[in-house]
Amino acid sequence: MKRTMAAVTSPETTPQPRVYFQTPPGTEEEVPQKQGRVTVKYDRKELRRRLNLEEWIVSQLMNLYDCEEDEVPELEIDVDELLDLSSDVERAIRVKMLLVDCYKPNDDFVAALLEKVRGMQKLSTPQKKGELTP
Repeated sequence: MKRTMAAVTSPETTPQPRVYFQTPPGTEEEVPQKQGRVTVKYDRKELRRRLNLEEWIVSQLMNLYDCEEDEVPELEIDVDELLDLSSDVERAIRVKMLLVDCYKPNDDFVAALLEKVRGMQKLSTPQKKGELTP
């Protein structure tokens, strides 16, 4: 099963993009629809916080790199990876490593990001039935 992802913005809504998943043509009958399964596995409030954080990160990167969203360098700021690190110092070092080609001062961005990440829950991959935890 292959799914494609498309970012869509609307002038009536906020200027930040939304992501919608589309099922490829001709596969609608083959794919069972299980709506709401993700929100059962994860806390809906935490998912909303994560989405808001990701949108904020994109807008901040656009400012840091003086570019439009589609021109932002491909950086993978993985919130779960940051949460795995044991201290804010390690988290700051990791983010600064990712921003190595950013020539604007980024200390304020790093500090704000760490503040936003603090207190978030790590989103682990949902387990399948019968799977053991490591």
